[in-house]
Order: sequence, then C-alpha cells, then structure tokens
Amino acid sequence: MHDLLIRLQAALADRYRLDRELGAGGMATVYLAHDVRHGRPVALKLLRPELAAVIGAERFLAEIRTTANLQHPHILPLFDSGEADGFLFYVMPFVEGESLRDRLNREKQLPVGEAVRIAGEVASALDYAHRHGVIHRDIKPENILLHDGQALVADFGIALAASKAGSTRMTETGMSLGTPHYMSPEQAMGEREIGPRSDVYALGAVTYEMLAGDPPFLGSTAQAIVAKVITEKPPPLTAARDTVPPALAAAVHQALAKLPADRFASAAEFAAALSGRMHGSGDSGALAATAVTPLARTPTRLGRPALPWALLALAVLGIAALLVRGRPSARRIDEPVRFSIQLPPTERLQPGNPLPALSPDGRRLAVPVIAPGQALIVLRRLGRTEVEPVRGTNDGTLPFFSPDGAWIGFTAEGKLKKVQVEGGSPIALAEATWGGGTWGPDGTIVYSRSYKSGLWRVSAGGGTAERLTAPDSAAGELAHWWPQFLPDGRHVVFTNFSTPIERAKIELLDLRTGERKVLVRGGVFGRYLATGQLVYASGESMLAVPFDLKRLTVTGSAIPVLGDIAVLPSNGLAAFSVSERGDLAYVPASALNTESRPVWVARDGTEQPLPIRPGRYGEPALSPDGRRIALTVTGSGGNRDIWVYEPARDLLTRITSGEAAEFGALWTAGGRRLIYSSERPVFDLFSRAADAGTPESLVLAGSSDKYARSLSPDGKLLAFSLSAATASEIWLLPLDGGGKARPLLQGHHSTLRPAFSPDGRWLAYDSDESGRREVYIQSFPDLGRFRRQISTSGGEEPHWTRGGRELVYRHADSMFAASVVLASGETGRPAFLFTGSFLGPFFGGSYDVEPDGGRFLMIKVPPESAPRRIDLVLNWFEELKKAGH
Repeated sequence: MHDLLIRLQAALADRYRLDRELGAGGMATVYLAHDVRHGRPVALKLLRPELAAVIGAERFLAEIRTTANLQHPHILPLFDSGEADGFLFYVMPFVEGESLRDRLNREKQLPVGEAVRIAGEVASALDYAHRHGVIHRDIKPENILLHDGQALVADFGIALAASKAGSTRMTETGMSLGTPHYMSPEQAMGEREIGPRSDVYALGAVTYEMLAGDPPFLGSTAQAIVAKVITEKPPPLTAARDTVPPALAAAVHQALAKLPADRFASAAEFAAALSGRMHGSGDSGALAATAVTPLARTPTRLGRPALPWALLALAVLGIAALLVRGRPSARRIDEPVRFSIQLPPTERLQPGNPLPALSPDGRRLAVPVIAPGQALIVLRRLGRTEVEPVRGTNDGTLPFFSPDGAWIGFTAEGKLKKVQVEGGSPIALAEATWGGGTWGPDGTIVYSRSYKSGLWRVSAGGGTAERLTAPDSAAGELAHWWPQFLPDGRHVVFTNFSTPIERAKIELLDLRTGERKVLVRGGVFGRYLATGQLVYASGESMLAVPFDLKRLTVTGSAIPVLGDIAVLPSNGLAAFSVSERGDLAYVPASALNTESRPVWVARDGTEQPLPIRPGRYGEPALSPDGRRIALTVTGSGGNRDIWVYEPARDLLTRITSGEAAEFGALWTAGGRRLIYSSERPVFDLFSRAADAGTPESLVLAGSSDKYARSLSPDGKLLAFSLSAATASEIWLLPLDGGGKARPLLQGHHSTLRPAFSPDGRWLAYDSDESGRREVYIQSFPDLGRFRRQISTSGGEEPHWTRGGRELVYRHADSMFAASVVLASGETGRPAFLFTGSFLGPFFGGSYDVEPDGGRFLMIKVPPESAPRRIDLVLNWFEELKKAGH
C-alpha cells in the first residue's frame, strides 16, 4: 500500500477502514470503506492533495456543510466530511450500481425513453438545489449514479469550493473547474458568476450524449473542446440518431444555447420540455434550423419505409419554398435555412469519395454510398423524404449533373458513364477511374481520366476522348482533378494537385487555346459561384475570394466562410456542392472522422473486438508469427503513422512519427522490419525495425507513388504497386540489392494488390481490365504459362490461405473464398463468407487473414458512428453576402 494511503488509513482508523480504491477523477480518489461506527459500507472520497492545498480546509468544510443540508430523492446524501492528517475527505453512501459513465461506456447510447427519464430525475435534483442557492458546476456522467434504476447526483459543493479558490490558483495545480465536454460557454470563458442555467447547459450536454452516443463537442485536447463550446453550434442531435423526436431534439438544443438567456430559465422547465409538458418556450424557428431529416427508403426499394415524423423538418424548413423556387419569377426567401439529412442505417458515405452533388436547380441531391454488398449512387429529391438508388450505378461514385439536371454523370467500373435521372440504362462514354467531371452547356464533359492523369474531354453524346492537359511531374504536379465549367462554357477551373496538399493550386484552363493560369495557391476544389466569388477548400475550411468573370482573375483577398468541411488530403476532394440557385450541400469533416477498431471475424461472420481502445485505424497487417498487428493510425491533425499493436499485452507502439504521411505497412519475412509508404512528396518506400529501435532506411525512391504489397516466400523479392501515368502497375524489386526494380504487369488498366502464393509459383492480384475490378491468378515467374479470373461479380484484395489451397477476397463489404489447386491453377466457385460494416480499401490493404483462413482481421466501423450525415443550407448565397463580399 502506498505511503499516502497508509497515512490516511492510520488517521481514520477509529472511524473508517479503507478496503480498496474504486476509482479516481480529476478532483478526488474514491475508496470503498467500512463505517466502523455504523457498520455499513460507504464511499470515501479523498481530495487530491494539490487541490486540497488550494481550497483550504476551512473553505472546503464550509461548502460541504452547505450541501449537507440538501435532502432530495435524486441527490446522493452526504454522511460525513472532515480533515485528517492534512487530508480533506467526505463520505457518501456506497451505491451498489454503476455511474452513468459506466453505462454509456457499455452501451454507448440509451433508449430514448430511459435517457429522458434519467435527465428528468437529474433536472429535478438540480432544480431543488438551485432553489436552495446551490449550483453544482460539474454535472457529467461520472457524477450521476444509477441505483435500482434511479439517478442520484453526487459531488454537490466540491466544484463550488474549488471555484472560490480562484482560477489562478487552480491553474497552478494543473486542474480546471468543470469537464470540458459539459462546460457551459460562460464557465469555459472563466466567468466567476455561474448561475443555474450553467447546470442546465451541462445537463443538456449529458442528455445529448445519452441520445447521440457522444457529447456535443469532441476534440483532441481540452483546449480544442473549449474552443468549440465557445464558438460552434453542436451538430444536430438527430443527425446522430434519427429516432429522436424533433421536439425532444429541440429541447436539448435549447438547453445547449450559447447565451444563458436563450436556455430554459430553470432545470424544471428543461425537465418539462423533455417530457413534452411544456409548450411555447424557445424559438421554434431556431430549433427547426437544426432539425435533421433521415433519408428513408421507399418500401419497394432496398430498405425501410419513411418514419412518419421525417416529413416535419423539411415541411418546416421550406418544402413550399423549394417548390415555389421552381418558378423563375418566384420571390426568394431572405434568410438561409440550415438542416441535415441522414442516410438510412443500411448505408454510409463512401469514405474515399464522399462527394454529394446538387442538381443545378437544387431540387435533387445525388450521394455516393456503400450499401450492403455494393457501392452505388442514391438520389434524394428534396421535396420528398425517400432516397432511391439510381439504376445502373453499381460501383458508381463521383456524381455530377448535366446542366438541365436530367442526367447524372459518374465513374463506375473504370468508365465515365451517364444515366438519366428518371431511369434507363447507363451509357459508357470513356475510360475514367478518378478525379471527377463537369458537364458543360454545349454538351461537352471535361473529366480526369485516372490517378495521376491530366484533364480530358469527350462529348456527352459519345465519341473519341481528347486529352487537354498533362501533369508536369518535374514540377511536382501529381494530377489535374476536380474540374468545373465556368458559365461561358469555354473555361474550366480545376485543381492542380501536389503533395503535400498545401502545395496544390487552383488553375484556369482555356479550352480553345490550352492556356493555363494560377488563380489560387494552397487551395483545392475551386468552384465559381453566381455571386461573383470563387470558393475553395484549405484545411477543413471553405474560403471565398472575389472573382471577375470578365477578366478571369481573382480581385481581392480570401475570407473564411464555412468551417468543418470534409477534405481528403490524399487527393484534394472537398465534399461540397453548390446549386446554381445558391443552395449548399456538404459533408462535415466531423462526420468522416469516425472512430473504428480492429476486430476478428470468423468465417461465419461472428465478430470479436480486440481490446485496443477506439481510434482511427486502417490497413491492418498480421506479423508472420501472428502475435503483432501493424496498423495505420490517423491522428487528430489528419496525419497518418505506422503503429504496432500486441494484443496479448494490449500494447500499442508508435513506429513512425515524422511530418510525412506514412502508411500501408508490410512485414518482412522474419517479422523484424516493416516496409511502408511515406509521402516525400510522392509515396516512396521505406523500411524500419518493427520495434522502432533503429532509424528508417530508404527502400525505393522515384517520381511515381509506390505501395508495398507482398513478399516472395523466401523474402528476397518485393511485389509493389506503382502509379504510372495512365494506370497502376505491378513491379518487382530484389531486396538483396542485386538488381533494380522492374515492371511485371503493365497496361492501360489499373492492376493492384499482388499477393505471392506460399509456394511462390503463383501471383494473385486485382485488375479493372474487364470494366470492373476482379481477382485473377497468374503463373510466376513464367507469366505466359497460365492465367485465370477468380472472382465472378467483382472482387479485390486477394489473400492466400490454407497453404495456398484457397484465395479469399473482398467485394464492397462482403468477403468471399475460392478453392485453388496449386498444381494446375484450377479454382472452385467463389463462396460468400460474411458481410459487415468494415472499413474499405483506399491506398493500402483493408484486412488481413490468418494463414489457415479461420479468422479475418478487419477494421470495424460501428454502425452508429458510420458516416451518414450531409448538411444543407438553403439560400446560402444570402449568407455569403453577409460574410463581407
């Protein structure tokens, strides 16, 4: 037992016997103790010595005496308090139950009715305390105990005593008053006079978390959270959970108002609003602006019927206005209207291409999603509550509308395609796999053909594609992506992408002369607006700069107009779309920064999570002995690094820590080293000891991106993917230093993810040569001897199992397996294994598998946190005008 605890035990021996520590918080440590005088178990809380020194015994005991008089069925009573050998302590009943924090850690979200009941009971306790002149100041799930299903509020008076010690003295201890996630804005700003409405805010934050699964504001540091509490609005509650009734969500958001005067006047009023007894309080217009409408399926198509109340938000937010706006002479509304929509639980945004597209008239929203077993594009007509799949868009992504809104262009199966909005068969126009497209007024489509491609154009009616630009690799240009036609139909704005993303530029291309000029440096995804502005993304913010359409030049300074925009640093995609009428649809960055965790998945789909803490994990790779897992971990700033996790010890060790993005680790044969990609500025290959004990070493550099994929059984040959000018290729590199890298499989099609068979005589890989990505095997090293397609309806990421007698692969969220006869290369019919909500491939591999094929290591995206939210702002142009342009 620690010396400190021995002293405390001796000082309290005649009154309490300490049994064990129950837990520790920011202000105190709690022990299970035996009350010697009354023969009962109690919870004894010991203030941290540095806090006790700041508060002082006299102030502490005075405040405790004030709260000792509180007698309420939902307030945990105070048995005793005092000072012993310099220690300050207080004693409460030992509650045989759990805290609300324990419950939330276990269940994440509570049933709506139970969350309302618990919040009402806490509100009742707070109202009683407030009427007796006591403010809690630290309402949080840890201070709400659950006993026989009833809520008990603990720790009245402790934060009050600490606050009277003064913020300066508290800062010296390294502690702060309150918990950042639940602090009211006035408390976060350090105001000394804190009233009952501060507790109402904290209870609103707790209620939000009980319903949504997370507090209103998240951040990597306490300072980041506090900044959001002071400056940002909480995300709409129904965006996280579409079953929360709008009236309940409205009550929670009113409790979370920035200004105390905008909140409920008392905890009792908040409780009444939660239970639906209160009418007429609050600003219904403000509340409606935060409402969320779920994207419900039509009953006949892939899903569930719309929820009855789903009509409410759009009805309030202006369906009538949307319909009236369809008439050119209609008078526009004056103020922007903000709301969110939510994809159905069976779907989520495509993580690599979460690009929504608004039709020019703002009436339709096309969204690329991952649904069970496939990727596709779905359509939401904003005058309805249903979402329906766009026929013919299987494997579709990157949608964009024709100028009249009758067609959708998109990329699928290695092709640029178009399909009518009202139905019909898709029509392939050209080769294209990456970078987006734009449809001009004369029927010309300008698009980016592939990764590392320049811009191309083709007639929307079909014909031969023509190259427009080519990236200058010597100047560090990686690709020309994300084009947009200007209204004149002659000029195109596009992103000249470089790495890191801060080196990217937004340029203007004259389609007649081929001339180019730089408009913005350090920005991506430029879009011209009818307001006479060019908006673009920088970091996770949208900036606007004046743009003269006649002189085709920027004429002023940029100002930020919107924060929290999802931007992919790997390709410069900014997930927003603006209609010609001035409506905005965008995916918030916070909606994509979802936590995940590695899980073992048996062949029957049974899942077993690893004990690792939740984070932003990707690209799992098992060590040769199966005892360690290499992972790519994305940090709070968006940078990626390699870590190694040891499940047996629940130990996570960081391997790389530079400024460059480092990802996609591959174990060497002995498991001593890792080979991975590092952005410098292209993706070169490096190696480092798996225990981070030695400096990194360069494996292969060059002007093209490279990704380590597979080692030959003897460990002497590395198969890697190389992003060539027009396609991805498979190359080989001897690791003994005896030779140079050489191409193995090249062509005009994208060939990825090679995997050596255990006997080294076969190479599996995936390719889009058939028009969609499929898995193949190829004899090795004699490529001409045998070749066979394995998957039959799409597949990627092959892995060998069972000594080479089986190939497993994934397609969308589903896993498949096919038997292989190594002697002849003959294969069996692929069999479906399981499906689930798993992180998909991007650059590296998205899963690994045990050598016997018994268990798969996947990255699980919890269904409740999968990215499904899209924010909309109707009449957004009015907001831009007020921003200063």
